[in-house]
Amino acid sequence: MPFLQFIAENMRWLGGAFLLTFFSSFGQTFFISLSSSGIRSEYDLSHGEFGGIYMLATFASALTLPLIGKTVDRYSAAAVASVNIPLLACASIAMAYSNSIVALIIVIYALRLLGQGMMTHNALTAIGRWYAAQRGRAMSLTVIGHQAGEAVLPILFVAATAWVGWRSTWLMAAALLLLVGLPVIVSLMRIERQPRSSDGVVKRGAERHWTRGEVLRDPIFWLTCLGVLAPGFIGTTIFFHQVYLVELRGWSLTVFAGYFVAMSAMTVTFSLISGQLIDRFTAIRLLPIFLIPLGASCFVLASWDAQMSGLIFMLLLGVSYGFSSTLMGAVWPEMYGTRHLGAVRSVVIAILVFATSAGPGLTGYLIDIGVAYPTQIAVMGGYCFVASALLFVVSRHIIARNRAQAVTWDDLPVR
Repeated sequence: MPFLQFIAENMRWLGGAFLLTFFSSFGQTFFISLSSSGIRSEYDLSHGEFGGIYMLATFASALTLPLIGKTVDRYSAAAVASVNIPLLACASIAMAYSNSIVALIIVIYALRLLGQGMMTHNALTAIGRWYAAQRGRAMSLTVIGHQAGEAVLPILFVAATAWVGWRSTWLMAAALLLLVGLPVIVSLMRIERQPRSSDGVVKRGAERHWTRGEVLRDPIFWLTCLGVLAPGFIGTTIFFHQVYLVELRGWSLTVFAGYFVAMSAMTVTFSLISGQLIDRFTAIRLLPIFLIPLGASCFVLASWDAQMSGLIFMLLLGVSYGFSSTLMGAVWPEMYGTRHLGAVRSVVIAILVFATSAGPGLTGYLIDIGVAYPTQIAVMGGYCFVASALLFVVSRHIIARNRAQAVTWDDLPVR
């Protein structure tokens, strides 16, 4: 099916999932960190102290997500969104009025759980279940909601903060969620989609549907996570300390914020490219390559002081983000099936949230004790290349396992 025809025929479901990922921005690190300077100033916090608070709240959200994430296997995407979005709006309002460290921890916990956690989880699980043969392109169109948020919201937040202050800007975010996000998303997703025979030939993937317990006992799952979750860890860490990085290098924060547009453009481009490649070659076969641009971006940022290095970093990061955002949604159905996808994905998102919580706290502590931030970024780059080699071995194993399962299931007698 031609790409534009696919979009036209699936606009309802793709649009709803896109908006879910877009509005998850209010719980993403890149958005919350834009308030970091005001928060640290009002609460008299160091980089390490605020990073520790952020890590604690995010870690708590990661522990909670598997408990509530499996609800997407029981209730429709629209039903989950109709509860999730108002709660995220309440958390945004609470951020505007927080007045103590305890309140700040609770608010960040809620933003991370309801925004980055459940909004993204709901969108990607729905797409993973609704689509089969064209899962890659559907996923690629869904995840660019994240990039749209990263491209638009930082500039709007900086402008709104200069006008009304960072607290009132969070009230604007809540209004946007309630007046636009809630009615539009629920309206679009209230009708569930079923895979159609006209979608095309389904690529051979997992022949059985793994339960969450079986997945957690599979060593390949944990090895895959070591690579797949690296972009979230690295991107979150660097964006959380973006103000410190800009100050350290003597750059313009406004110019650096503008680089998000370039990163988002690259991410969107390579999300769409990776979606087509996944439908052609499968997500499993693409695992070994997507971290290479991320590793290169870290080395550029660590070794070059000119502000132009920030732009090159963002461009290369966008390439890896484009691949990883689509892979994160497509690889797990290929590995473990779709029947328990919500339960499985809730664990993946929880691990991702945990990884993103550890990064800011760890790097903030290292900054406080004098470990050079560029050195930390270079280490992250080295990790990417090691992880790529690991994923090459992992992908070969998954392919062989799926083939063996296919033979086993095909040989079962027909009853």
